[in-house]
Amino acid sequence: MSKSFDTYRGAVYPWHCDHMNHMNVMHYVGKFDEATWNLFHLIGLTRARLAEARRGMAAVDQHIVYERELPAGAVIAVTSRLIEVREKLIVFEHVMNHVETGNVAARTTLKAVHLDLDLRKACAFEAALAAEMRGFLAES
Repeated sequence: MSKSFDTYRGAVYPWHCDHMNHMNVMHYVGKFDEATWNLFHLIGLTRARLAEARRGMAAVDQHIVYERELPAGAVIAVTSRLIEVREKLIVFEHVMNHVETGNVAARTTLKAVHLDLDLRKACAFEAALAAEMRGFLAES
């Protein structure tokens, strides 16, 4: 089991809700995306580092499991963990919790590739960056 990190805190607003009065799927994805950028920053994939190297990241696979509905007013927290670091790809998971109840509302697992922005194709992580990221896989 790899380390988990707090990567997002927020709330469900009424405009996040659909006609069934719970958060619409598009907002789960948006909140998970914000958690992704916080996780990336934490593990060394900072915006500045990516820009300087003319690199980027792109999601290529995502699976979401919705476990419980979130109503307007719910305060939520997302914890994230890095599952795997490969030559050109990382795998990570986000878990969204309803803070008041402690229940898991949703979880998602993503695969993201490292891109050369000039060639527009996947490329290997720099060795130092890959080693840095692998440090976040260790047991806590």
